[in-house]
Amino acid sequence: MRALPSAPVEKVIVTYKSQAAEAGSNAAAKSDTAEKAAKTGEKLAFERRLAGGGALVDLGDSATKQDLAEVMDAFRADPSVASVEPDIRAYAMAVTPNDTDYAKQWDLFEPTGGMNVPAAWDKTTGSGVTVAVIDTGYAAHSDLATNVVSGYDFISTSADARDGNGRDADAKDEGDWNATDNECGVGSKASNSSWHGTHVAGTIGAVTNNTKGIAGIAYNAKIQPVRVLGKCGGSSADIADAITWASGGTVPGVPANATPAKVINLSLGGASATCPSVYQTAINGAVSRGTTVVVAAGNSNANASGFTPANCANVINVASTSREGNRSYYSNFGAIVDVAAPGGETRRSTDTPGTVTTPENGIYSTLNSGATTQSAENFKPYQGTSMAAPHIAGLAALLKSAKSALTPAEIESAIKANARPLPGTCTGGCGTGIADTAKTVDAVTTTPPAGTVFTNATDVTISDNTTVSSSIAVTGRTGNAPAALKVGVDIKHTWRGDLVIDLVAPDGTVRNLKASSSSDSADNVLTTYTVDASSEVANGTWKLQVRDVATGDTGYINSWSLTF
Repeated sequence: MRALPSAPVEKVIVTYKSQAAEAGSNAAAKSDTAEKAAKTGEKLAFERRLAGGGALVDLGDSATKQDLAEVMDAFRADPSVASVEPDIRAYAMAVTPNDTDYAKQWDLFEPTGGMNVPAAWDKTTGSGVTVAVIDTGYAAHSDLATNVVSGYDFISTSADARDGNGRDADAKDEGDWNATDNECGVGSKASNSSWHGTHVAGTIGAVTNNTKGIAGIAYNAKIQPVRVLGKCGGSSADIADAITWASGGTVPGVPANATPAKVINLSLGGASATCPSVYQTAINGAVSRGTTVVVAAGNSNANASGFTPANCANVINVASTSREGNRSYYSNFGAIVDVAAPGGETRRSTDTPGTVTTPENGIYSTLNSGATTQSAENFKPYQGTSMAAPHIAGLAALLKSAKSALTPAEIESAIKANARPLPGTCTGGCGTGIADTAKTVDAVTTTPPAGTVFTNATDVTISDNTTVSSSIAVTGRTGNAPAALKVGVDIKHTWRGDLVIDLVAPDGTVRNLKASSSSDSADNVLTTYTVDASSEVANGTWKLQVRDVATGDTGYINSWSLTF
């Protein structure tokens, strides 16, 4: 648990009895404030009337606890006052998870290469949504167990399944090792079991705040393991049936899915110039049932159009980015990529293939220590578009949980529209950028204000001790601006207390929206201010002016808007 900061009280809220003059007259309330200032010796100022009728009185930023007590006593002693209370601070309740390895999950929270996940947890954690992980199956893990629901084993060939039979209701990962080179075709190499599906599942839905392991992106969602990959991979026929079943469709000879998934993760693929019809039919069916299908772009440093199911329609195709915000050296790319997400790099592109030289830059998740068959559970970093895709599947689960009416197309559109540009480079195309979890969740859960909205979404860098501005040209309006002009602000900054934010009207009049505060160490300014701009002509160039008054933390204006 994290202790809340102890912020000084700078204002009080005074509610007058209904028959008192001060209850309905700002002038009377201002006069009474002056009387209390003279009585207590404090510098008091009537600031404004609140919507509920109370008067907000400012004590100034140097008021002590004793000063506050004297002022409140003075108001309480007045028979015309019904109540007086301090104007206290509230704080976002999305605290840092207590999972012991959370610090290793840069992909969730780091501002450069991360996906801005924690800021979304105040609004949604994935409750009520099942995510199907169509992969190697499930290796038992205590950091996943309570979030796992019954899945299915769709491997139809007994030898590939390694469980002595074909399809069955047990999605246990029996291992995908190869004992010898060329066992799975000319050029294939001997390898240990990957426990790939368990690693993918942890990124999406690892149990969180359980004082162990990692945090999942949609940690209150359910994970449904669907096994399609065994010895020497898996067949398109089995994978297509798994897509159909996972989304609630009918598969001959297989019992109905009791908990159909609203999100499917496919961190798998093979080379193919076109999407096989068996895949496309299954994907179209899943989407028609309201299931979002997320697919890895592939790891061949090539155009994703040559790989499937990445080249199928009706999917969210995900490229991988590094901790530095570049396209991962191995990631596929191209015009068919929809969005990027952290996939990590456990080695540099120039390091020997198969080595792990930068494990701290990989995606850390749930795994198993067995070389072939299951042994003890553990955690390890992996890299790959296989690791990027579950970040988007987790985000899709958060969105569906926050707003159940969202369709797969709406989920895809929201993710793409709210992504941020890669801070690094991407040769070949990485979609609309790195997905931004909090911004996307905010976009689908915030009711846009009525009226005409003018927006500037061009990024403006905010350097230390500088003043910058972003302009909006308002046209087509008649008369003056409204008395309740809505100013939407989205500023990314690592210490928002450094910022002074002003609205500058076309005639140069400055209205302060936010003052600086040395005690406000939180990230970002994402809010809507309401200002009385009724004295200003509406048409003209309005500016959002941002001044950074300190050193050590920087950011940028992401976007802002005016609603008339």
